[in-house]
Amino acid sequence: MLPKQERLTKSSEFAYIYRKKKSVANSLLILYVGNKKREGTTPTRVGFVVGKKVHKKAVKRNRIKRLIREAYKNLGKSQNFSLKVYGTLIFIARPAIIESDYKTVRAAVEDCVKKADKRYNK
Repeated sequence: MLPKQERLTKSSEFAYIYRKKKSVANSLLILYVGNKKREGTTPTRVGFVVGKKVHKKAVKRNRIKRLIREAYKNLGKSQNFSLKVYGTLIFIARPAIIESDYKTVRAAVEDCVKKADKRYNK
């Protein structure tokens, strides 16, 4: 699990990012991107959303969140991606993610981050 200072917890924080309408997507995930950070001291805050439309059972939804969270953490360790540029990120799962394994989820997270860098990190 991510440290508390790196998590989005309040629904108002999620709503604020949704209103910005900066998003990229692929077949498994949607990534909403917040504003760029002004100072390098604050950590990037991340939220993971898996709705009931994806799967009705909470066990399955929590498993998907764990997969996305782990893919995000491992991607953050690699030097190729500038995840720390953004103040907030929200990953939203799509129904196709149910049949996916870790490698596909990691590739989907990587793809979304690359698209976000290309589109919003100018």
